[in-house]
Amino acid sequence: MPLLVASMIFKLLFGFPFMVVLLGSLILYILVYMPGFNMNVIVQQVVTGIIPPSLVAVPMFILAANIITAGQAARRLIRMVKAFLGHIPGGLAITTNAACTLFGAVSGSTQATVAAIGGTMRPMLLEAGYSSPFTLALIINSSDIAFLIPPSIGFIVYGVVTGTSVGKLFLAGVGPGLLIFVLFSIYAFIYSKKNGIAGAPKADWQERKDAVKSGILVMGFPLIIIGGIYGGIFSPTEAAAASVAYAIFLEGFIYKTVTFNAMIDHFLQTGVITGVVFVLVGAGNAFSWLLSFLRIPQTYLPAVFGDDPSQLYVVFVVVAAYFIACMFVDPIVAIYVLSPVFAPYVLQTGIDPVLLGVLVVLQAAIGSATPPFGCDIFTAQLIFRRPYLEIISHTPPFVFILLLVTVLLVFFPQIALFLPNTALI
Repeated sequence: MPLLVASMIFKLLFGFPFMVVLLGSLILYILVYMPGFNMNVIVQQVVTGIIPPSLVAVPMFILAANIITAGQAARRLIRMVKAFLGHIPGGLAITTNAACTLFGAVSGSTQATVAAIGGTMRPMLLEAGYSSPFTLALIINSSDIAFLIPPSIGFIVYGVVTGTSVGKLFLAGVGPGLLIFVLFSIYAFIYSKKNGIAGAPKADWQERKDAVKSGILVMGFPLIIIGGIYGGIFSPTEAAAASVAYAIFLEGFIYKTVTFNAMIDHFLQTGVITGVVFVLVGAGNAFSWLLSFLRIPQTYLPAVFGDDPSQLYVVFVVVAAYFIACMFVDPIVAIYVLSPVFAPYVLQTGIDPVLLGVLVVLQAAIGSATPPFGCDIFTAQLIFRRPYLEIISHTPPFVFILLLVTVLLVFFPQIALFLPNTALI
């Protein structure tokens, strides 16, 4: 195990792609400690990880995100939200938070949300007097609500790995996502009042009417995805297909921003991104298999959990493990590797798998914006061309809020479970 861990740390520090970190370290370990091992088994495990039918939804949600990110949906959404919220203290920050939340429900992609909303709102925030570190932390952490508001690739992967209903997971993410939005907005209000930052000029009712008329069709995405699944009309995969059709209809025929040649580019980009995601999924499955083959969980976990752990203790250990893991590795990989490891203890204590899925994906959201290797930190570096330390310097207040939501979910699970328990699915 020391060789495996050392190899992964070395590759992470030197910037290797994460698929190389996983598969390269895994193959090195096998070559050194398991000579004569049939490498075809690793190939089979990689393929096994990417064949579940539920994963078909992943490329479709990515394609829908690519289409609307390149179109007018983000700008129209920002205009509509700003018309109603921009004038209050902290209005621009709250507008950014609301736009990120809504766009997450449209695209399902944190990176797309950082690019689409952050690229438009950050200059406005800076001009209004917000500090650069605050704007970066706000955009990154608000964008991570996309992990919880459906569509969410994290929920799809967790559902595939654990056999939990993806539709119920989607619905369970709505309550926590909205709670995070409210708490982030309260913090933005307090920050703005404390620093004397005024809101934008108040829009009159004609401007609001025009903004709603301009952006209301964008809200068709959450209506299709959340409403369709909640009402038992769509499965998650069918909702993904419907979101692609709606994206093409909206950007191609209503807004007229997507041409045939642009669609070809979007298909190619989707293929590339899907390839990366699926390689990570397959690598995570292979790595999880190796841990099981070496009996690592059976060797170390009994000492952690004891003979008769309580539900609360198991939840605490699982949440802490994902929180730490997602600061260092891609959330998809963490979900694939850790979920089978903890599964026996989760089943033993009878923890609701839907609630646990929300807690796990919430830790993925936190980890994506948390040093040292949160993936959204590097996305922001690429988009905004700002130093690493500047991007992470105002992260702690947002991480504290996300951890507070984690605690609230543990003690008040109906925040997450109300919608799936009342849905027709």
